[in-house]
Amino acid sequence: MKKSALLPEKMFTMEGRVKLSVVLFLNEVNQMKFNQFSIISASPAQERQELAMLHLLRAEEVDQLTPAELFETLLVRTRLGINSPLTAAEWLHDLLATPTLALDDWFKLGTSLTTDVFYRVAFQLLRFEPEVDFQLDQPVASWRKLNLPLREHEAWTSADVVDAFYLLLNTRAKNGQNYLDLLTAHGFLTWTYDLPAEQKPLFFNGKPIASYDPQQFIREVVYVETDMDTDFDGQADLVKVEIMRPRESNIKNVPAVFTASPYNQGTNDEWGEKATHNVNHPLTHKTADQQAPAEEKFPTTFAYHAVKGEAQEATTSFTGTPAYTLNNYLAVRGYAIVYAAGIGTKDSDGFQTCGSPEQTASMKAVVEWLHGDRRAFTDRNSGYTITAGWCNGNVAMTGRSYLGTLATAVATTGVAGLKAIISEAAISSWYDYYRENGLVRAAGGFQGEDADTLADETFSRTKRPADFSRVKGRYLKYVDRMAAAMDRQTGNYNDFWAARDYRPAISHIKAAVMMVHGLNDTNVKPSNVKALADGLAHLPVTSKLILHQGQHIYINAFQSLDFSEMVNLWLANKLWGLDNHADEVLPNVLVQSNLTPATWTSYDQWTAGQTVNYYLQGQTLTTKPNDNEADIQQFTDRQPDNTYHDWCKHPAKWQAALLHDAGRFSRHFTSAPLSRDTLLRGTPRLTLQVSSSADHGLISALLIDRGTAKRLTTSPVIVNRGGLPLGYHWASDDLREFQLQKAPTDYKVISRGHINLQNRHGASQTSELFAGQLVTVEFDLQPLFHCLAAGHQLELIIYATDYAFTLRGNEDISYRLPVANAKLTIPGSQQIG
Repeated sequence: MKKSALLPEKMFTMEGRVKLSVVLFLNEVNQMKFNQFSIISASPAQERQELAMLHLLRAEEVDQLTPAELFETLLVRTRLGINSPLTAAEWLHDLLATPTLALDDWFKLGTSLTTDVFYRVAFQLLRFEPEVDFQLDQPVASWRKLNLPLREHEAWTSADVVDAFYLLLNTRAKNGQNYLDLLTAHGFLTWTYDLPAEQKPLFFNGKPIASYDPQQFIREVVYVETDMDTDFDGQADLVKVEIMRPRESNIKNVPAVFTASPYNQGTNDEWGEKATHNVNHPLTHKTADQQAPAEEKFPTTFAYHAVKGEAQEATTSFTGTPAYTLNNYLAVRGYAIVYAAGIGTKDSDGFQTCGSPEQTASMKAVVEWLHGDRRAFTDRNSGYTITAGWCNGNVAMTGRSYLGTLATAVATTGVAGLKAIISEAAISSWYDYYRENGLVRAAGGFQGEDADTLADETFSRTKRPADFSRVKGRYLKYVDRMAAAMDRQTGNYNDFWAARDYRPAISHIKAAVMMVHGLNDTNVKPSNVKALADGLAHLPVTSKLILHQGQHIYINAFQSLDFSEMVNLWLANKLWGLDNHADEVLPNVLVQSNLTPATWTSYDQWTAGQTVNYYLQGQTLTTKPNDNEADIQQFTDRQPDNTYHDWCKHPAKWQAALLHDAGRFSRHFTSAPLSRDTLLRGTPRLTLQVSSSADHGLISALLIDRGTAKRLTTSPVIVNRGGLPLGYHWASDDLREFQLQKAPTDYKVISRGHINLQNRHGASQTSELFAGQLVTVEFDLQPLFHCLAAGHQLELIIYATDYAFTLRGNEDISYRLPVANAKLTIPGSQQIG
């Protein structure tokens, strides 16, 4: 069928074409909005000096040229390949100054520059499409709708042109990078590659620009010596470190951006599958005397590697390594990029220990070497040491998930030289990752995974068969002890988890911390970042928090947010020591809206507003206490066998059934529709009285946003695959953005929580429970930063087995809830709009 058959005939009249273009424009604007938090205020003198540094402006031109002439001069100088007035005119002839007049013809008229002309041209430079992304006859209105930074003047002066053009270079283009970076991707800064090392980095608007040639990067490998022996071979473990740095660092020292990734040298996916635990079995009664065995202790005496001499250059290189695209963005801006997989990985020594102090120490050792406080070797056997003489001693750590977790862990050691970390979706307590309130509880999508599973998956020493054969017996013994120590029998907090809990050591952090986390992350749940943020709030260190609407993702390639530029601004301050006011410019808390696409709002703190108590009555959530002591509700956890097996294979079916359950295996409590948009902020806490018909049991809870609406996509949509260049002839990334789903949905899960009834007094304390015994439990649900739209309802669902997260025993257990004594507390709530 022809495309024309899908559209009304009137669309192809002149009037119809106009309507179609307006519809397309409005659709694009509704989905596209730009938020920039990395632009710093610059004085006129700074603007002129930095434009001159870029070879765009000569000092005398501001006084000698008219505003239009200066605008034309600046434009032509940004365009590579223009070597004559003719080629300049050819380029300008393809840009519109008015809805009908080409820019070169407009310049010939000698008319005064206007705000409309400037921003109509600016739209085209930034790769926005006329009548699709903006309206030619209303460029300023369109500019405002896209939330782009604006300068307006009744009568433009040449100084105004300088100011506006400087701001334009910092303005975000359609492809998710600012105009200067767009120009850079086309070779605008290649002349800076030949500048003397002493003159670099070049800073523009408080951030280093891409003045380092990626084709000249030095790639080298060293082996950092640690103070431990985790593979029981009698020698201190060596950790392989891969470094990519500018050639200029041989002359002028540069800072290091270090990513600690246990996945970096490969993974054992088959091992991980075999080590995945069965979760389709009942919860069991616990006794107070059940204690898990201790982990195997590592040797305290061992030999350090003999030193035969000192080398000036590394002897080993590498061709490629799994890279974080944010690091690639930073590399051409003068930061050395460092990767290490740590102990228990290919080409390193030791065993995988899943978040233990030893794993932290192995990554801390890399920071110490970069800072000049530890030795490394050029290879594993020669005995020749090498220093990080190219590093200025300032280090940042970056990465998501396990990578961000290790950045957090190393920061809690207070190690010298670590100036900043950017921890994305990071664990702050491994108990909070694999357990909850006395329950074995999976990370979202990974039922049956545990600490030993992850250790097996990342023990990449298996990639060197002979090396693995020498340690195989000792490793298998170690990981068996790990499996016992982590204790899947009770799910209690014990010494194993205490060793992997970084929260008590948050007070030792000296580095500045930027936290990034998804409010819908069911893998590393938001409680992990909330605990870190709360701990940092009392310390004399800078902390920044960014909360997005995604799950377990990176956000550096978002169209709507200048995250990479924010990081560049921040690291310029922390690692280069540039006084760019980054701490004042960047928001303390930045949150992506769950209602409106591409909308980010800054706040001072996570939890704020009025504490609201909700009470359970009948099937409602109400703000009035329930005084009906006879309001006792029940549900059973048992499912028909065919349903049980189906839900074990397809937890999404279980969740769909739960959301529509009429009270058989859950109880639902729903508020009245809200009269206004209401923002919920902080950690909800649920208090219940409950009894189980058995001598064991669990309670789970979901908070639901009930209401039919088009919500954001679960994952970011790729807007332009490979369309985000990170430098000139260098790496690229896929441009992404959350968009509204095509069809409305009736609900969204916004928080959840679980507790073992025998752990009502604490995760490490087992309390007795008898069949029919009425007990009081209090537990936190996952933290919220969610806006309930007017007309929507808040719903609380109480149930037992969670097929996506908990053990699934399908026992014939019934639960009683005297709901008159139940309460849901949300610490921060405020009406908006």
